[in-house]
Amino acid sequence: MFKFHQMKHIFEILDKMRCLRKRSTVSFLGVLVIFLLFMNLYIEDSYVLEGDKQFIRETSTHQLNSERYVHTFKDLSNFSGAINVTYRYLASTPLQRKRFLTIGLSSVKRKKGNYLLETIKSIFEQSSYEELKEISVVVHLADFNSSWREGMVQDITQKFAHHIIAGRLIVIHAPEEYYPILDGLKRNYNDPEDRVRFRSKQNVDYAFLLNFCANTSDYYVMLEDDVRCSKNFLTAIKKVITSLEGTYWVTLEFSKLGYIGKLYHSHDLPRLAHFLLMFYQEMPCDWLLTHFRGLLAQKNVIRFKPSLFQHMGYYSSYKGTENKLKDDDFEEESFDIPDNPPATLYTNMNVFENYEASKAYSSVDEYFWGKPPSTGDVFVIVFENPIIIKKIKVTTGTEDRQNDILHHGALDVGENVIHFKPSRQCVTYVRLGEFKNGNFEMSDVNQKIPFDIHCMRIYVTKTQKEWLIIRSISIWTS
Repeated sequence: MFKFHQMKHIFEILDKMRCLRKRSTVSFLGVLVIFLLFMNLYIEDSYVLEGDKQFIRETSTHQLNSERYVHTFKDLSNFSGAINVTYRYLASTPLQRKRFLTIGLSSVKRKKGNYLLETIKSIFEQSSYEELKEISVVVHLADFNSSWREGMVQDITQKFAHHIIAGRLIVIHAPEEYYPILDGLKRNYNDPEDRVRFRSKQNVDYAFLLNFCANTSDYYVMLEDDVRCSKNFLTAIKKVITSLEGTYWVTLEFSKLGYIGKLYHSHDLPRLAHFLLMFYQEMPCDWLLTHFRGLLAQKNVIRFKPSLFQHMGYYSSYKGTENKLKDDDFEEESFDIPDNPPATLYTNMNVFENYEASKAYSSVDEYFWGKPPSTGDVFVIVFENPIIIKKIKVTTGTEDRQNDILHHGALDVGENVIHFKPSRQCVTYVRLGEFKNGNFEMSDVNQKIPFDIHCMRIYVTKTQKEWLIIRSISIWTS
């Protein structure tokens, strides 16, 4: 009996030791996982190069909008150095000087169609001789198929040799050995494995492109490889940048599609490159860019109209699927963007929420929205100084609300400003014309009106049941 109790006591001790070991093991594993997560957040260049860091990436479960992530993102301020990648120069001459704008393109082999040459051609053909002096184009041939790259380089050098010699066109490739693991990644959004691989690699493609372009110019604009440009797009971009002098911005958008026409300060490119690498497997690049902008304290999208770049590809680079997306705000001749001189705006219409009158006069993608207007309602613009108007264009309604247009209205211009509460107004008006299908456009206004214009007025000539969106008011001065 004694031996039995002894043996029972020994087994109880052993059992306790096993439980202790289990608890210790669980605690140790918990600490290990936390440590690995912590290390993943602070990894910089080396994680791209070392395959054994893949386990760390797989253990990371942080969400982009988490508080912990926001604090970590602030450390990206220190990521000012270049990512350690040795690029292959496929076609280039030494960069003679820093330019005003770098245009970045990343391209891979498509199963159907190829638009890269047309995109490069559009960039150069739509730029004047003076504008060409201020731009450089960097093409990242990001496909691992060497035969395809060699063929593309041959085509590019044959068609654009003089631009390469002039230092305006550089073709590069980041070798495959610098890429992180692209197989077996997290399948966020229930995407199929090949889709996850495609979009994850694309994030790295763009990161390496941004990294290369960080010191080539003052500003950087990203295009896709199937884009058509508006004429003199550089001059239009310069005009917008000048108009925003003294204001804070991270990203300006000159197209509403994908990763097309997104403009950055070049000093932000290293951080953006690191950001894309850090979260390359989480989501598509255009979604990541929204987070990047927000985390750098630009809350709202700043998009300009008309759009300067248009998607022209019919087949996507992913599996050759159809992609018919078009930007309906694109204009081929966008060089002559409106001046919209300083003015005060006033309306007696019933404004809906915060869609106030001033938003119709902005070049940013905003608009005025009012409840159904009645006969005699007005929307008035009073200029700070009398102006000579060359052209006027007013657009109502949107693509989503095509019936919220001005069904019956006219446009007047006036002179002789006097003070009426709550704002200044003109005493006399001259009618320029009627709205047609919700729009008004007139050129050579200065030849039709003999006086300098103090005011412009949209006048509702008949009550309507529909609400009214004034999408944009554009004025060109002579």
